[in-house]
Amino acid sequence: MRIALAGLATSHPYTDARTLRDQAELVVWEPDPQRLARFRAEQPDVAVAPELAALLAARPDGVVLTVPTPDVPDALAQVLARELPCFVNKPAAATLGQLDRLERVVQRAPELVLTSSVLRFAPDFVAFDVAREEVLSVRATVRHDVGLWATGYNPWQDDPAVGGGTLVMMGLHGVELLVALLGPAVRLVGAAGAVRRHRGLRSEDTGLLALQWDDGVPGVVEVLGVSQGEAYEVTVYTGGGEQRVVLRGGADQLGYRATIDAFLGMVRGGPSPVSWAQTRAVLGVLAAARATA
Repeated sequence: MRIALAGLATSHPYTDARTLRDQAELVVWEPDPQRLARFRAEQPDVAVAPELAALLAARPDGVVLTVPTPDVPDALAQVLARELPCFVNKPAAATLGQLDRLERVVQRAPELVLTSSVLRFAPDFVAFDVAREEVLSVRATVRHDVGLWATGYNPWQDDPAVGGGTLVMMGLHGVELLVALLGPAVRLVGAAGAVRRHRGLRSEDTGLLALQWDDGVPGVVEVLGVSQGEAYEVTVYTGGGEQRVVLRGGADQLGYRATIDAFLGMVRGGPSPVSWAQTRAVLGVLAAARATA
């Protein structure tokens, strides 16, 4: 099996490569020389392609796509033109305009596209089960420090018009978990963001998204970009009390390995494990939140 790593724009593909290297031959393309040098220091035996077209010409069986958000539609179109299954590292869209462009591309072959927070596949979350009819309301809390952006690291991620900023980049994890739990019939009813600690950000370090499902269930996603550690929590409130799952730890506990396993299932011929309807709901809420906040 040969897997192409198309872009190294975030930290995720470095983790993906460590998960994939025992299961597949890898080939990589990344236009930024510093990112590529870091990758080659970790994976010196991986072949390097000079451009995306050359990467795809290497006849991979699947593609892990990690490019700045505005570049996703054009790159994904090239991948789907070759009928290759593709895992798009988050976020695939951060604004309403980006989402419109992405949707037109995905509609060509939605069964070949997987884009999701890895937390959807985290073992403890997969095992978390609450009867839908018992749910009164839900809450997701995302704790992931974004102080590094205030130093100028990866400025496109912090730009609300490009990567979506903290509300999208980190809020995606919470929205993903709640949509996975309750379904895609959801809309945004409010959003707010603020800079509370990390001065110099272009977006926010603290945010809140208010959601409501079509059957009336309300939900909240808290985004805490000022945090001593990384953790993700979902609380479901029922008439009988609260049920809670907390996700923290290493790559396996957070779902990185299980996400790659799900992607490799696509490479072996299966459909995307996350329907476009669910992904569209997640990205739609985040893009609306970005426009509102």
